[in-house]
Amino acid sequence: MSLKLKLNGVDRDIDAEPGTPLLWVIRDELKMTGTKFGCGVASCGACTVHVDGFPTRSCQTYIEDVEGAEITTIEAIGDTREGAAIQQAWEELDVVQCGYCQSGQIMSAVGLLTENPKPSVEDIHDFMDGNACRCATYQRIRAGIQRASEILEG
Repeated sequence: MSLKLKLNGVDRDIDAEPGTPLLWVIRDELKMTGTKFGCGVASCGACTVHVDGFPTRSCQTYIEDVEGAEITTIEAIGDTREGAAIQQAWEELDVVQCGYCQSGQIMSAVGLLTENPKPSVEDIHDFMDGNACRCATYQRIRAGIQRASEILEG
């Protein structure tokens, strides 16, 4: 099946079997490995990308369901105001430990700040629920989101 995707602002022609998860097209066909495979059942968040600006688990999103959508991966999220703020905060606060989950954490955090630029701790907890971090850096992730909110504020 041949279809067109807009990935990180670039039109791409994709040839994939129906039912192929978006994750595998991004990683295997397009060779963009920032989006990670974690669980394969949309439970951990490692594979999170944005589809039309909304955080989406790419391991359970079929390629034919996103034809014509605007897809953004971790490779381009820093081009957005919220993405740049999250990246700055992550660096300032040394949020990352092993780093495996961080592309998904960042993609979800950007989704939160896009929707709610001044989230409470409870808002952060609720929105980020379902993003697993095996290193348990949840407090640093929450602090990073709070710092990014301050950066966005000015």
